Amino acid sequence: MFRKTFFHSLIAGLLASIAGLIYNRIYLFATEVDFSRVLNTRSIIGLNMMVCLLAGILYWAMVKWLKQKGEIVFNFLLSIISFACVMIPISITLPLKIQMPELFPGLAVPMVFFPAMAWYTIKPLFILPAAIRV
Repeated sequence: MFRKTFFHSLIAGLLASIAGLIYNRIYLFATEVDFSRVLNTRSIIGLNMMVCLLAGILYWAMVKWLKQKGEIVFNFLLSIISFACVMIPISITLPLKIQMPELFPGLAVPMVFFPAMAWYTIKPLFILPAAIRV
């Protein structure tokens, strides 16, 4: 169970990182504002991997302790935590050297949801139908 959850987390983290990097490039070309001093490639990959791996640990614990209700509780918590984390990029004070800091939430707020979207997108790949289970 833990091994499957770990790989689920790892793949979701990679998917979220790729989506974050692509969105970062699209936003850079659309707005011509570079936020690489605040949100660079390493931080995008690191944050997405960390969030997905922490989500995997939380998922594993919920399913282990709460059995059948664990997945429902986890999905609820992941969604609530994702929405609550929107406040982080909105409330950050950027360095004075950054041009057009008012555009930063437009970059960072959608990225907050990438780990949860990746988790929910990859989840069906890790559910085996009852007929296939051995």
